[in-house]
Amino acid sequence: MSSRIPGRPAGAWKGHAFVALCGAAAAIIVAMLAVILFDVVRSGWAGLGWQFLVSAPSEGMRGGGVGPAIFGTFALVLLMTIAVVPLGVLTAVYLFEYARPDSGFARAVNLAVSNLAGVPSIVFGLFGLGFFVRFVGGGIDRVFHGGELAWGKPSILWAALTLALLTLPVVIVTTGEALRAVPVAAREASFALGATKWQTISRVVLPQSLAGILTGAILAVSRGAGEVAPIMFTGAAYFLPKLPSRLTDQFMELGYHVYVLSTQSPDIEATKPILYSTVLVLLFLTFLLNATAIAIRARFRAALRPQDA
Repeated sequence: MSSRIPGRPAGAWKGHAFVALCGAAAAIIVAMLAVILFDVVRSGWAGLGWQFLVSAPSEGMRGGGVGPAIFGTFALVLLMTIAVVPLGVLTAVYLFEYARPDSGFARAVNLAVSNLAGVPSIVFGLFGLGFFVRFVGGGIDRVFHGGELAWGKPSILWAALTLALLTLPVVIVTTGEALRAVPVAAREASFALGATKWQTISRVVLPQSLAGILTGAILAVSRGAGEVAPIMFTGAAYFLPKLPSRLTDQFMELGYHVYVLSTQSPDIEATKPILYSTVLVLLFLTFLLNATAIAIRARFRAALRPQDA
């Protein structure tokens, strides 16, 4: 005689156990984030203030604020986004809309994207120093400035381009998934109405993929804002109380500032309050950039959603 409960399929407990396990894993991740945020907010909130947000560091990094670092971080992420999003979107459009699946060049590009995603960030920093700073910037100086040092030095431009290379695989992959999610029927309907390939992509495929493209931009911003290794050699400065006014200027950055405070200060205990407050500002700035991108994405989604009759 079977002991199975009537109306319940055999092995249903395995599904419930798996759901519970997944929920527990998600709860652990949320709890870890909550603990980190609580510790940072508890230790850094007291040091926040208007003067801390707008003033420059002073007293050997044991006083002052992080105004130049906030400006440098925002400018760096903005330049990185301007560089990486168009390049990543165009690459994804070529791979998923124009290239043949059996194309050797397309396979080579996909392999390069996969390899870029696995390269350590410190390698990108060394590459940026050798390629952007020494080769490209030094070449510009030799051709246009008679060898005088103008572009061939660490600057916010080379740091932004290095971060753009670091985050390029994220944009390409997310954009490709968004393009693949567009129904084939939408493309076929466009072709049936006499539209060309380019008209179909620009007026049908890309508008429907915009939410996914913005998701890639959000992920790129999230990663780029917190990276330190790629900018250590390409533009970040240890102490620079003035704001960068040109693309060839060096800059202060919140992530690098945290690294300096935690490793280079002669008195770690004296810099701890400023260190925690700087980390809190970095988290707030990252959340703000993400929230802005998410709001833009939601607005585009609402505009593309068909209106009820």
